Amino acid sequence: MGPEARKAIREQVALASRVLALEDHGDLVWGHVSLRDPEGRGVWMKAAGWGFEEVTPARVLLVGWEGEVLEGEGRRHAEYPIHTEIMRARPAVRCVVHTHAPHAVAFASLAQPLRPISHEGTFFVPPDIARFTRTGDLILTRELGEAVAGTLGPRNAVLLVHHGIVTAGEDVETAVVGAILLERACSKQLLAMAAGELRTWSSDEEALAKREHCYSPALVQQAWAYLVRRTREQAGPA
Repeated sequence: MGPEARKAIREQVALASRVLALEDHGDLVWGHVSLRDPEGRGVWMKAAGWGFEEVTPARVLLVGWEGEVLEGEGRRHAEYPIHTEIMRARPAVRCVVHTHAPHAVAFASLAQPLRPISHEGTFFVPPDIARFTRTGDLILTRELGEAVAGTLGPRNAVLLVHHGIVTAGEDVETAVVGAILLERACSKQLLAMAAGELRTWSSDEEALAKREHCYSPALVQQAWAYLVRRTREQAGPA
């Protein structure tokens, strides 16, 4: 892979990180997004110690399958197994996002089904969203990463109960937009539950139809383009 390809990957990871920052997925210096290395060497992800909004292409590392830093400067995140093990288990996945999205973390602690009360919820259910409950601690080992990957299965998201969220997609756009939609779905359900007992939500049939109508690949790309425009406008002139 030549220098231009490396540059493009680093820019993608940096841009995805800044989009997540704009959408309030930041948690000080924690959380990360990764891209599969096209040559199969591991994953590209931001270096540890930086907030999402601080990520530049120079702060993106290539992390090998066993956690070794193969390219770039800085320390890798300790939870790299979330990314490597999902990508090992699912060859079609190109991007993985892990954040400590606040409403999703709060919602997961209630042990309530995620209901499709909004458009956003239909991106994930039916069936109910996957939940990883083995530990709320950090995912520091290959074994725990494999367990997260197993709980995620073929789905696009998993709630790490007492911890955060993980989304996966065949491209950056799908995984990042998925993380944003999951946080919004959880936020809206918490808002409704704060007012009383949930009484209505879309049927499985309607939810699946809405998923196709609202979140086709083309519409996800449009949402991503909007997020990129907002992110770049906030940054101001280069």
